[in-house]
Amino acid sequence: MASFLLGELADLINGEVHGEGKLVIRGVADLESAGAGEISFYANPRYEKAARRTKASALLVNRELSGEFPCALVRVDSPSLAFSQVAALFAPRPILYSPGIHPTAVVSSEAALQEGVHVGPQAIVEAGARVGRGSVIGAGSFIGAETVLGEDCFLSPRVVVRERCTIGNRVILHSGAVIGSDGFGYEFIDGRHRKIPQTGTVQIDDEVEIGANATIDRGRFGKTWIQEGCKIDNLVQIAHNVILGPHCLVVAQTGISGSTTLGSHVTLAGQVGLAGHLHIGDGAIVTAQSGITKDVPAGAVLSGRHGRPANETLRLEALYLQLPDLWRRLRKLEERNERPADSPESRAPRSGQP
Repeated sequence: MASFLLGELADLINGEVHGEGKLVIRGVADLESAGAGEISFYANPRYEKAARRTKASALLVNRELSGEFPCALVRVDSPSLAFSQVAALFAPRPILYSPGIHPTAVVSSEAALQEGVHVGPQAIVEAGARVGRGSVIGAGSFIGAETVLGEDCFLSPRVVVRERCTIGNRVILHSGAVIGSDGFGYEFIDGRHRKIPQTGTVQIDDEVEIGANATIDRGRFGKTWIQEGCKIDNLVQIAHNVILGPHCLVVAQTGISGSTTLGSHVTLAGQVGLAGHLHIGDGAIVTAQSGITKDVPAGAVLSGRHGRPANETLRLEALYLQLPDLWRRLRKLEERNERPADSPESRAPRSGQP
């Protein structure tokens, strides 16, 4: 079991120790469950109470944090990032995939595999496919005809990459991801939905990660394009001819309709729905469960069922909570106005009047 002195950890993450630097740290844990010999981190103010009663031996905190804590502190620029670096030191050794083709895999003689490629049990690589140096194709995965897979990619078990798709370098595809299935395209003719051929492709650029059971459809023509550094969560649906600019974040259960484009560094939170043929500007943020039917300008922050500006949505939500009281007051005013002018109630003085 790995162990480090707290001072050693601080040096590795460019941190400053406040407390006993010779404490022995044997593991990492969250604020609530951490105990003696473990280190945790505190970055979000909502967890202040947990941080001040933690039983961890040490905490990673922001450099400017003040106040008393029940343990040693290591002050760093980013507690969350530093904790990830520390956690990696205590993580189990990564599983290594030796180069070679498993006896049960089916690899076409017309496929080209570069040095160091691993093809797992019952995986399939079809004719004309090219797989770059050091890539791993997990058990039961499928690489379609004429698909290009770059270097140092990692495909978990049961990934499907259909024909003629292009995958860049250092791309991670998690189990159940389907790249290049047909787009959802039909014409209604003579009372029936007639399928429109989907003849395009999918291009995924370098250092993209795509979560479990996410689906990215091929273009009707041209390509669906996921640009460099995008991170796509589990259970995301991306339709035909969508373009994601560099370094977008798309969170679970989001659906993006056909031909919509995202600029760079866009964030779509969980269960966001985008209509088709829209443009979402650079740096825009759409919060959870928002529905977007119009273009979004760069830098906008939208929320709510109708995708309004976030501050407007908050004001509307506050008014919504006041509706029951407003309704009762309105009914009282209506009842007062409905009384006959000479009734005792109408002649009664208002509160505070003589």
